[in-house]
Amino acid sequence: MSVLTADDLDTVRRTRARRTLLAGSVGNFIEWYEFGVYGCFATVIATEFFGGGTGSGTEGLIRTYASFALAFFFRPVGAALFGRAGDRLGRRPALVLALLLMTVATTAIGLLPTRATLGAAAPWALTLVRVLQGLSAGGEFGGAVSLMTESAPRGKRGLYGAWQSFTVALGLLAGTALAAGAAAVLGERALYDWGWRVPFLLALPLGLAALWLRLRLDETAPAPGRAESVPVAAPREVLRAVALGIGRIMGWSAAGYTFLVVLPGYLQHTLGATFREALTAAFLANLGFALSILPAGALSDRVGRRPVMVTGAGLVVLLAFPLLRAVQGAGTPPVVRGLAVLLAGAVVGLMAGPGPAMLAEMFPARVRCTGLGLAYSLANAVFSGCAGLIVTELVDRTADADIPAYYAMATCAVSGATLLTLRADDHRRALRD
Repeated sequence: MSVLTADDLDTVRRTRARRTLLAGSVGNFIEWYEFGVYGCFATVIATEFFGGGTGSGTEGLIRTYASFALAFFFRPVGAALFGRAGDRLGRRPALVLALLLMTVATTAIGLLPTRATLGAAAPWALTLVRVLQGLSAGGEFGGAVSLMTESAPRGKRGLYGAWQSFTVALGLLAGTALAAGAAAVLGERALYDWGWRVPFLLALPLGLAALWLRLRLDETAPAPGRAESVPVAAPREVLRAVALGIGRIMGWSAAGYTFLVVLPGYLQHTLGATFREALTAAFLANLGFALSILPAGALSDRVGRRPVMVTGAGLVVLLAFPLLRAVQGAGTPPVVRGLAVLLAGAVVGLMAGPGPAMLAEMFPARVRCTGLGLAYSLANAVFSGCAGLIVTELVDRTADADIPAYYAMATCAVSGATLLTLRADDHRRALRD
């Protein structure tokens, strides 16, 4: 009988932590891959599902974003349902169920008949599928972040949690790249006829691969006997933490969606950019986002969550207006425009990197899945899901093309003030039991 040495045990723990990190983040990749595709094809979906009737192009786009927003308002329901399961039954079964629902719903979008075939029922069918996606997405975040932060080695909780945000960026990049590739390879007619469906259908093989990884996960939740011996947090305390968490991440939610997801539709509809130009800008913004997330998470393990996230919120307030003006300027060189959207994404990454670990540190283990999932999903429902709807509607009503900058600046100003209430040593404290 062989005896494992301390080095052997350390190797086993690190291997398990990395496997957990991969399995925890892969479902999140699929979720945000789909949201990236949906955002990039917003104008196509507006025509195929919400057009063809009395609505103008603007009205069709607004209805598309309304469907987008509705899915976000079902996220808190999913966070409560899947979060409760994750806190009571374990992180793994909740994450497996959330992944299955997301994969089926995303694949279904690629199979839905359009308005030309199904008539007025087509937008309702799309909205129903989006609702299912909202439920699954609401359950994904709480379980995945709990899993990744609970399995993180000492002193690396910020980095491990940052992988949740990093897979958001990877998913958005993948979705944007595939949408751009389809637009480049296919003609406009083929893109509208069937090409837009392909990226959604690819969610099926991706989901099956992710399911295989998740079925091999080790559980990180407290054992039932141990869990019963830990006092349950008072409902008022949990609700207070949820409200505080919403305030701390509302800027991340609003600025992230404005710069990363709503940007293609805004550039095409408001500034008259071509589809390819809009997708290129979105790709660069998401690239900047991806490049800054992991370094920001790792830096927060060294200096704390507060300084990194406050810096990100402050930079959005200072730079949102000049960066948007650089994009708007007809005479702005393409290189400058590219650098502007790249920087916009990178600044959001300063908040998104430490954000998951920051939320995990706010809740005890018995309610961590539910608590952080609710904080994240409620913030996203109000400030992310409505971003496209708010920006498009206000620009149309006011003819003010600077609305995206005002929206990002206002929400980040509130977040920056709320983030100042973080304790300086939260990153050094053990997660609460």
